[in-house]
Amino acid sequence: MALTLADLKGKTAGVCVSGGLDSRTISKVLVEAGVNVIAFSADVGQPDEKDINDIRKRMAPCGVDTVIVDLKEEMAKACFEAIEAQAMYDGGYWNSTGIARAVTVRGLIPEMKKRKCTVLIHGATGRGNDQMRFERYTNVLAPSMRVYSPWRDAELLKRFPGRTQMVEFLAKYGIKAFVGTKKKYSTDSNLAGLSHEAEDLESMETSMLIVKPTMGVWPQEAPDKVEKFTVRFEKARAVQINGKDVTPLEAMLLANKIGGRNGIGMKHALENRIIGTKSRGVYEAPGMEVLATALRYLYQATMDRRATLLFMQLSKLVADQIYDGRYYDPATQAARAAIGVFAKHATGTVEVGLYKGNIFFNALSGCKATIYNEADSSMEASNGLNPVSSQGFAEIQSVEALMLAKAGQIVSK
Repeated sequence: MALTLADLKGKTAGVCVSGGLDSRTISKVLVEAGVNVIAFSADVGQPDEKDINDIRKRMAPCGVDTVIVDLKEEMAKACFEAIEAQAMYDGGYWNSTGIARAVTVRGLIPEMKKRKCTVLIHGATGRGNDQMRFERYTNVLAPSMRVYSPWRDAELLKRFPGRTQMVEFLAKYGIKAFVGTKKKYSTDSNLAGLSHEAEDLESMETSMLIVKPTMGVWPQEAPDKVEKFTVRFEKARAVQINGKDVTPLEAMLLANKIGGRNGIGMKHALENRIIGTKSRGVYEAPGMEVLATALRYLYQATMDRRATLLFMQLSKLVADQIYDGRYYDPATQAARAAIGVFAKHATGTVEVGLYKGNIFFNALSGCKATIYNEADSSMEASNGLNPVSSQGFAEIQSVEALMLAKAGQIVSK
């Protein structure tokens, strides 16, 4: 049975907050309903949050203390895992929000348990994906903890049909909040990137160009010069960028900065949501796109045709699992383990050129596991594959082809 507001009276609940109008409204409602409320916020490297501690200041007037948990390192490692798996969702975009939810819930639950919270509360809408992600991750990581979703509570929806009612409610307690001008879209951000959706973007007749990039610029606004980007991978993990040793967090921050200023990683998707509806989104993920593309060139050098096919299937599975809030499921971990077999050979240095949203291959070096041999693929005379040897292979192939034709199984129209 779903929890109601009345069920929470006297309980200690951990509320996941961003410091926005929804977060403050929910928290104050809970306090007034007799719930022992503790607010929690994850620092996952939000580029649009100038000072993460501002969240604590915004929540304080609601009568709650806010615990801010630094998860930037964990978020960077999750980004690396997604890059290693090349885990892009519908339309080939990096599901930054899905990655962050896995990191956020795993990081916040231990802190909630330390403070005796028995209920996790989130402010995700009842029409989106995040409600399912928050709930499922809580179920699998803390099965004894209950989940309360305010925006699936019919009473609260009736009480607060819009932002104006929230502002009026908070004003009764002397808490200043503003409806503000109507935004063109909503944004969710973290180290992996930003997702923009809703409002004006819900119309398929509205250009994605209404979005103002936060992590960089649109390609047409990028410099009129190719910028070289060199990355050294060890077992599919970036360890050096432009000659400088980097940690996962440093790598993501630097790749975001360089990729962003060159207009890299701006994507549009009309995606398939978990609950069956479609959603339109505009995404920016410059660092993910630059590092993953460079790694892809390395994978191309180390994987044979069948390995590539299997990798692509595993990659899609991991991407779908991230999207569905199933990152810690056995199937995901098994797929990641299999991907690790291919990743352990992905060591080498890749140089690419970045220009107005495009990524050009420049060079690949230091890859001992490469199965590419210039002599074998050369169209000129070389010491590689003897062209005469291909005659026997062609004859073997022809046996099946001829029999299919004679049997009338090949239709030419």
